[in-house]
Amino acid sequence: MRVGLGQQIEQAQRLVMTPELRQAIAILQMNTLELSIFVEGELAQNPLLETLEVPSEGETETRESFDPALLRDPVPERAELADRSYDGGESRRRDDVEPSRFERETPALGPSLQEHLELQLRLAISDGLRRRVGEYIIGNIDEKGYLRITATEIAAAASVGEKIVREMIETIQSFDPPGVGAGDLAECLRIQLSQQGRLTPHLERILAEHLPDVAAGRLHRIAQRLKLTVGEVQAMVDRIRELDPKPGVGFGGERENRPLLPDVIIEKVDGDYVILVNDGALPRLTVNRTYRRILQEEGSAREAKQYVEDRLNSALSLIRAIEQRRLTLYKVVSVILEWQRPFFEQGLTALKPLTLRDVAQQAGVHESTVSRSVARKYAQTPRGLFELKFFFDHGVRTAVGQENPASGAIKPLIRQLVEAEDKRHPLSDQKIAEALCERGISLSRRTVAKYRDELGIPATTQRRRYN
Repeated sequence: MRVGLGQQIEQAQRLVMTPELRQAIAILQMNTLELSIFVEGELAQNPLLETLEVPSEGETETRESFDPALLRDPVPERAELADRSYDGGESRRRDDVEPSRFERETPALGPSLQEHLELQLRLAISDGLRRRVGEYIIGNIDEKGYLRITATEIAAAASVGEKIVREMIETIQSFDPPGVGAGDLAECLRIQLSQQGRLTPHLERILAEHLPDVAAGRLHRIAQRLKLTVGEVQAMVDRIRELDPKPGVGFGGERENRPLLPDVIIEKVDGDYVILVNDGALPRLTVNRTYRRILQEEGSAREAKQYVEDRLNSALSLIRAIEQRRLTLYKVVSVILEWQRPFFEQGLTALKPLTLRDVAQQAGVHESTVSRSVARKYAQTPRGLFELKFFFDHGVRTAVGQENPASGAIKPLIRQLVEAEDKRHPLSDQKIAEALCERGISLSRRTVAKYRDELGIPATTQRRRYN
């Protein structure tokens, strides 16, 4: 056997992950708010990148456009992009159309929980020391409204007496929302009942000793311990369940409580659906033409030319990536709209199974592209605001081999069955599965339990009524 060296020529295609490609992938995955923040950062860093001021009505555009020869891969004109349509609709910039129902109805972001409490503190307390202690306490209340530090720890950190700290904690616990500033769930519920004038000795004992039994629906055990009837315990448990276990949730200022900004808006106009990529929050970008002279002048220093060329390529790459994101997002949402049109016409029960692969094949892109396109993005539709991932569902089997319904269409049926059940003898998960099977839908008990949990429906023992 002879061993030797040799040369061989072969053709192969490989995807090279260039910085431009990495940036394009990252931008595709950003939602509108994230992209807006990113663009602001790029505007601050790149002197060649600037915003394009839109001329007012009747005013002509006098800005000299950048030399097209410098564009290695020109970005399509917006007028050309606007010609793309779905079912008679068109893709336009969000700032080219009238304000939507979403914009008219979305309330302004209100104060955060801390701001809300600090305002009440300033109105209630004039003493400087107590106000500072109160501000420290408020600063240690979490987004759910609970005080996550003890009075002893506050006294040590603020170098004040524990008596003053406890007085200020009680003062803050009297503020709105009811239950705020409590150290645990039992105290939170007790404060709310006390402010309502409905706190009784039996309720105090339930809160102090039997909250796990309340959560598990063990009303017979509570009745035996308190020497009450199950019906009496049921009435008190109903009163407890009317209270708010997270009084701080619902205020502005926290990231999870901020109004969601839709990335895509789907509107019905004259019987047709129009897709609007919501890029109105983004500045229109262009390249500063002043710097072109540095590239064209013979006497410019080589270092200066290299810097300008690098910044130019970076600016053009960003503009192309944003435009490509808009086109890709529009293309993906067009497929979703076409596939899920029955949902938009009829509602949740008409939601069809849809996978990333289905959309990728129809849109002519890779599955990973679809995944990035829908990540953390929302669509404002005539039926409300939905995360784009909501429209993807693998569905479940049917007993008769019909087209698989999506889980989103099954869940309303489960809710209907639970709402119609005899509350003294609520349906078990197995009974719900059997009822669905009678309707031609085959689900395991475990799947029913999963969907029930996702709907926020308690288990059988917690739904049972005794009065």
